[in-house]
Amino acid sequence: MTISWNRFRELSSAVWAKAQSSWRMLLWGALGCAALGSLIFLWPMDVEYYTKLPPSGEMLDRSGRLLYAALNENGDWLLPRSLEEIDPRMINAVIAAEDQRFRLHPGVDPIAIFRAAWHNLTKRRIVSGASTLAMQVVKMAHQRRGQSCGKIGQALQALRLQARIGRWEILCAYLNAAPYGGNLTGCEAAARRYFAKSALELTLSEAALLSGLPKSPSRYSPIKYPLRALQRRDAVLRRMKKEGFISDKEYVEAKKQSLNLRNEPFPFIAPHLAMQWKSELDGGRRIQTTLDANIQRMAERSVANAVRRTWGEIDNGAAIVIDSETAQVLARVGSADFFHTPGGGQFDACRAARSPGSALKPFTYALAMEANLLYASEILIDDAWDQGLYNPENFNQQYQGLVSASDALKRSLNVPAVAILQRLGADRLCAFLQDAGLSTLTLPAEQYGLSLTLGNCEAQLEELAGAYLMLANVGEYRPLRLRQDDPSPATRRLLSRGVGLKLYDALEGNFPSEVPRQVIQTVSAAPRVCWKTGTSQGYRDAWTFLFNRQYVVGVWLGNNDARSSNRLIGARSALPLAAKIFRALPAKNSPVWPEAQNDLREVEICAVSGLPASSWCLNRKKTLFPREQYLHRLCDMHYPASGVTADNAAAAIVERWPGAAYGWDLAAIQSPIISSLAPHDSAVVRSEDLRILEPSQRAEYLLTGEPDGDRIRLRTSVDAQTPLHWYLGERYIGDSTPEQPLFLLLEPGEYKLSCMTPNGKIDAVNYKVLALEGGIR
Repeated sequence: MTISWNRFRELSSAVWAKAQSSWRMLLWGALGCAALGSLIFLWPMDVEYYTKLPPSGEMLDRSGRLLYAALNENGDWLLPRSLEEIDPRMINAVIAAEDQRFRLHPGVDPIAIFRAAWHNLTKRRIVSGASTLAMQVVKMAHQRRGQSCGKIGQALQALRLQARIGRWEILCAYLNAAPYGGNLTGCEAAARRYFAKSALELTLSEAALLSGLPKSPSRYSPIKYPLRALQRRDAVLRRMKKEGFISDKEYVEAKKQSLNLRNEPFPFIAPHLAMQWKSELDGGRRIQTTLDANIQRMAERSVANAVRRTWGEIDNGAAIVIDSETAQVLARVGSADFFHTPGGGQFDACRAARSPGSALKPFTYALAMEANLLYASEILIDDAWDQGLYNPENFNQQYQGLVSASDALKRSLNVPAVAILQRLGADRLCAFLQDAGLSTLTLPAEQYGLSLTLGNCEAQLEELAGAYLMLANVGEYRPLRLRQDDPSPATRRLLSRGVGLKLYDALEGNFPSEVPRQVIQTVSAAPRVCWKTGTSQGYRDAWTFLFNRQYVVGVWLGNNDARSSNRLIGARSALPLAAKIFRALPAKNSPVWPEAQNDLREVEICAVSGLPASSWCLNRKKTLFPREQYLHRLCDMHYPASGVTADNAAAAIVERWPGAAYGWDLAAIQSPIISSLAPHDSAVVRSEDLRILEPSQRAEYLLTGEPDGDRIRLRTSVDAQTPLHWYLGERYIGDSTPEQPLFLLLEPGEYKLSCMTPNGKIDAVNYKVLALEGGIR
């Protein structure tokens, strides 16, 4: 058949036109598919839908160690971690078990798809899958919200997701969202439950076991089916060896190891702080505290053991440890046992308002020195104090006589402390304690009165430890810090540095169980420390506070129902516990003791009174005073006898002593007892002068109306030396002897009481007796 050229051209043109039309269609089709694909990939995607998880609240220590965790909003344990917080062996095990070409594919693995299709086709059943880690992240995100997503949808979303966030974010999302059995979500929660460690501390065997669980958490549960879990672990180890993640030797050694499961509860350390921040933790907040997990655990054990050794006489205790330099709380124990303390261990005893006893005395002395009303060296009297119905006594019901202010504080004597507060005023001490952080002093100062220094108020361990931190920082106050995100607290100077240094001198001491520093010859001697104990009236609370420039430790022991116990004595129960905690604290490179710098100066004082010497003081010595203290309170004890001048060395010097502890002040002596001394006698010996001790000068009594309740025993300074003759006004009322004291029946009115020794020495006091109308109520 012959075709003309014209016909050929026509046919060729038709074929070419048709071909052009087909190619045009193909081109447009390709462009359409490309446009559709671009639209799908470029369409906005909510990445957080797949990566954001409802976390469990976590409370961490200063180094990031887990102290406490709360269930998340779904009732699961879910502790998200970055890849840097997960052991690399865990990461490699997951890649080997779930997605061998993870580092190569874009979110979908074509090779795995063809392999799975071939296996399933030849076996005529589903024997393997092709899900990548990205596809599993997509699937888990939909499952969390009760939605479904087919394989094609998973693949498409996996491609889109990995294109946006990258493969390593995909891996991190998987490790934090994968199920590990029960309500354990994420590898961190699984590591905590099964091995009591973080995901950063896993061994190869443990990592392989965990990475195999998400395939079927119920089937491979190491708790219910340990043999299956072991087989699954070994399969993961084989895959890791095949992929080159581990050597043959590592494979053999890991396979020999047992499961080593612990099935531990999540950490429950410092639970009282966790309860304090419960709303934040329940909301999934991650709180990093200033606590040190090791110190916290040590303190919790120490408090629990101390209470346990009391055989039920003491039910509860609390402790706090503070870094002196930073004001950060390193340990805080709210009760001896959170679950089994009688009266409720959930109650935070660090915030319990209890009577502090003598623990407030250092602040009385410090403020008196700051107010220029007291010198650390001045002599006080520890003797009977009689002010109407108020008769403070020492813990051992004995008196120590003349004692310096520093020694009176060190020995925790009551009468000197009350005498100092009498000079100072309860209102000033109350305001000072409030400035130092004590929020429990809410009553008017006059209601506390002079016994405020003896602890007739309420204080919290946490706040009182903060006040002692001020002493540790040599008078500089700063609030305590419990959280790392708290701003650095502003400091306020409440005491001059010189006064702070004198408090260090007064309160320094060895613990009773330790050898004195003077006899320690080794370089490993225990660091110097200051301490003060406190015991509340009725033996209901025992306290101790220890401090130096490195640490502050506070301890409280007692019963939640305020039951008394003879064991509740600060020096007997609280001090040994506080000392044990203090000596267990880690050594620091910072100074233990404050440097004196230029904050002290040398002052010449009277060797008898301890006050700055007057021109008539015979015996003198030098000591250190705070530089800022005034020297206006001179010794008022020594005066020249009649006709004596400063140049008359042969004359006698008159020495005067106060007649009673009430109002005692050697810088302003009232109602003096006088004796004469030879001048320049470096070893002056004073005989005991007659002084009526009870009743004291200007004492006031209130009748009780009780049988034998309205009488007092007459006491003097020479009761043990001589008989005495007693007179009420002009009336003789009887004699007392060292063997037979005399008692005086009280009746309403104002009286003058006198006594005389056989050799004619006389002393007299005035007192008053009151009676309420209608009797005593």
